[in-house]
Amino acid sequence: MRATVLAQGGSPARSTAAMAAGGEVKDIHSKESTKTLLKSEALYEYMLNTMVYPRENEHLRELRLITEQHTYGFMLSPPDEEQLLSLLLKVMGARNTIEVGVFTGGSVLATALAIADDGRIVAIDVSREYFDLGRPVIEKAGVAHKVDFREGPALHILADLLADEGNEGAFDFAFVDADKENYGNYHEQLLRLVRVGGVLAYDNTLWGGSVALPDDAPLTEGDREIRAAVRAFNARVAGDARVEAVQLPVADGITLCRRVV
Repeated sequence: MRATVLAQGGSPARSTAAMAAGGEVKDIHSKESTKTLLKSEALYEYMLNTMVYPRENEHLRELRLITEQHTYGFMLSPPDEEQLLSLLLKVMGARNTIEVGVFTGGSVLATALAIADDGRIVAIDVSREYFDLGRPVIEKAGVAHKVDFREGPALHILADLLADEGNEGAFDFAFVDADKENYGNYHEQLLRLVRVGGVLAYDNTLWGGSVALPDDAPLTEGDREIRAAVRAFNARVAGDARVEAVQLPVADGITLCRRVV
């Protein structure tokens, strides 16, 4: 479907379902794409305007609008996904969380607003540059004291956390939106850091629907590599007896894993 949707404060965007048009192969995600797996753009617009935007926190909206102007603004978690994670965190009563892949801090802010005032978020990213765009908004929201930003490769930082035995099982929730080829490695580390009964959430696990396309589907080389990594991770989680898992077609696909052992 090639219909467009005018997001609040945003600009018309094409459906990610249209990965190739007129024989031209396009990136699954770009500044012009809408990060939803719904076939109907009108339905997505209805959901946003009915249930999401009217309840969107003013600071989350400000950060979303700032990020939309960035060249890589499409990397921001969409507001319907942030709304889902916020509700989940509140239902869980989560206090200590980890985020792998921060970008401008949209999901960090959503988490900080959802957890207790004495809660904390260990927010990990290889670069502080993008996070610094959102930091002023997080400070304005009055929740910057909950955010422990750590710059560097996530595998190393998670290993440093695990070097302290006191961190094992000390976290309630983890959200991963980073390099897909390392999802399996992050999973092993986070299963030790998140407590039994805690939740690990992985973003982009349906990658624009490409995981279900045939192998000869027209994809860019980059999307083909990510598709392979995501499919391998999905198969790994599906067979992992240490977690209860559910995959939801929200945004670009989100997989929730409850640690059971």
